[in-house]
Amino acid sequence: MSTDPRMVVNVQRLNDFMDRHRLSAVIARSGQNFSYLAGFGSPGTLARLLDLTDSPRGVMLLWPRHGEPTLVLNGAAVPVARRDCWIKQIAVYDAYVESPYAVLCDVIKKGGLERERIGGEKDYISARHWEEIQHALPHATLVECSEMMDSVRAVKTPGEIALLKRGADLLDEAYLEVFPTIRPGETEREVHSRIVYACLKRGALWAHGMLNSNRNDAPFVGERENVLHKGDVIRNDYIAYLWEGYPGHQSRTVVLGKPTAEQQRIYTTLHGIYRRTIDHCRAGVLASDVYRFVVAEFGKQGWPYEIVPLCGHSVGSWWHQQEPILTKGRDVPLEEGMVLAIEPVHGYWHLQDMIVVRRGAPDLLSSRLSTDSMFAVEV
Repeated sequence: MSTDPRMVVNVQRLNDFMDRHRLSAVIARSGQNFSYLAGFGSPGTLARLLDLTDSPRGVMLLWPRHGEPTLVLNGAAVPVARRDCWIKQIAVYDAYVESPYAVLCDVIKKGGLERERIGGEKDYISARHWEEIQHALPHATLVECSEMMDSVRAVKTPGEIALLKRGADLLDEAYLEVFPTIRPGETEREVHSRIVYACLKRGALWAHGMLNSNRNDAPFVGERENVLHKGDVIRNDYIAYLWEGYPGHQSRTVVLGKPTAEQQRIYTTLHGIYRRTIDHCRAGVLASDVYRFVVAEFGKQGWPYEIVPLCGHSVGSWWHQQEPILTKGRDVPLEEGMVLAIEPVHGYWHLQDMIVVRRGAPDLLSSRLSTDSMFAVEV
């Protein structure tokens, strides 16, 4: 296996899970698994090809249990892969003319895997393409492996943690640049555009998120032409992805002007719950128990927990919200090395940090901008 520093895959964990599931190979078709195994993010249109399961220009990766992995790409995706990916074996198909799955099956046959048990993502390989693989490889056993790969990705390597730390610092630095410049009379959309630009100019591959004041009646819909006023609480929730595919993902509570006594009371109360929730995230604790802890803490304040059906989630390559999700019914034990974004939300009061789960107290990754107090903008 490659020793290229761009390869940050948890290989031993992947091998263990493949052995447990008796898999000779895995087909990675989703953005999460392709980017995780390949070690790079895809820009622009190439990014959409990872998410559109019916695309005639889809890209994928074959990871054998023994031997070197192979990328299956259309011609337009090759230059970026040659530049940014540690994987050297590339099978290229003629987009719109050849089926990428036909080329994938040729790669499987050349690797001597046509009679083996192979994992595929039913979440991202369409029913038509699943049938195409089975028709081309009648002696192979094709089984679903999405949940297995979720478990593999959940525990991060030191290389992954370093990338997530870089992403967190990039996003906090963008916040530190933009927050002090917010002024009454601006719109949500204007401030949002400055945050996205601040991320991009610092080297982010792309950034997305939302910014709403307490005057916005649809906080998850996105920014509007709502005008900001002195005294407004400004909620934000952004994700800034590095070129390697790993994000920074945090939220900071901003108030436009000096906070009132009531605003300070709410923030102090929420921040206390927030800190206790982070401390609760230790190896061995169930994801569902963290959620129940937050609901109970909110209940002590007379606050119903109803804005969002979770209080956090794992963070990884390509898509920020990954398993385990901290919600009811997720009876999955937290493991040392998991990276979680913790975000108990109360109305427009939104705090979020990325932490690394340990046996004792978690490590805080997004430490560049402290949440000990609200970010009060002088106006």
